[in-house]
Amino acid sequence: MVVQKNTTSELLRSLRTLSVAAFHPADEDGEELLRQLRRIGCHAQAFWPPAPRLPEGADVVFIAVRPDTAVPNWSEDRDARAPTIIAIVNYENPTIVDMVVKLEVHGIVASPIRPFGLLSALVVARQIRNSRAAMTRQVQRLESKLAGVRHVAEAKAILMRARNVSEPDAYQIIRDQAMAKRTTVEHMAYAIVSANDILFR
Repeated sequence: MVVQKNTTSELLRSLRTLSVAAFHPADEDGEELLRQLRRIGCHAQAFWPPAPRLPEGADVVFIAVRPDTAVPNWSEDRDARAPTIIAIVNYENPTIVDMVVKLEVHGIVASPIRPFGLLSALVVARQIRNSRAAMTRQVQRLESKLAGVRHVAEAKAILMRARNVSEPDAYQIIRDQAMAKRTTVEHMAYAIVSANDILFR
């Protein structure tokens, strides 16, 4: 499976167009995070505590992971268009690691925030997020194609039984009907299978 990757220069150029939601307490570290993001060129806003849903329109979400603050369940909001998620951690222990894993982040930044490293972390996290999204789209296309192949095979079997025709003739019937109705062979096969299910099952 080949996944198209963004070049580093493309990712760097895109940073100035990013909308960033930073879920971080209003402390010195939070102020430094906003300062560095704005220096990079991002449009960044801070919020606290973390919202229960991923913010609409955000390209990137930074979230401070703290043991005294529950991490939100953003799994229902995750799709190919979901933002890049980067965790900010100030120390490591099993609880923090478990919280980060549950967030399914694309990257991690250590606290306290320093000028060095944030740009690289942002670019790498964006690349990981884009690669995951591309793979998800490819898997969905392959699953759709496989479902279409199954429907065509089942539709051919139905026509072979119902009309007592050969497999090539059954496929030709499906193809002719698809052309007449200006749809795909797969869609026509699905219609035949669905009609058969309604009438005979």
